Amino acid sequence: MLDNIDLKVIRELMSNARSSWSQLGSLLNMSPPAAAERVHKLEISGVIKGYSAIIDPNMVGLGLTALIFITIENPEGRAYFLQKTKTIPEILECYHITGDADYMAKIRCSNTNDLEKIISNELKSIAGIKTKTIVVLSTVKEVSSLPVNVNVV
Repeated sequence: MLDNIDLKVIRELMSNARSSWSQLGSLLNMSPPAAAERVHKLEISGVIKGYSAIIDPNMVGLGLTALIFITIENPEGRAYFLQKTKTIPEILECYHITGDADYMAKIRCSNTNDLEKIISNELKSIAGIKTKTIVVLSTVKEVSSLPVNVNVV
């Protein structure tokens, strides 16, 4: 079970993963080595899965975002589809969903030509796959932080 100190660590690292042990220690009212040990325990337990830089997709040539709703008409193809999605780097997220479709994938790629290749050559090459694609015009909100609440100690 996570306590308030763990939650403070998580919130701080989500907003600034480059916080020093000294900064983290000050925030938590503990020594830098004690703060480092807290983080290490969260890493070992799997609460913290890793660290990454947040990159502007437009700045690296990935300006097109699409949401693809995927229906699997042949249940035997499900395992292959799930394996295949893990090998397509443009698929950033894939969710098993309720509703008319079975899955929804979030794709980032360069342009509509790349999107067409992903849909036609990768996804629709799997027998029994149907797709419905929505191209994102603009992003209103996109965050990588979770809404973790911390009680005042």
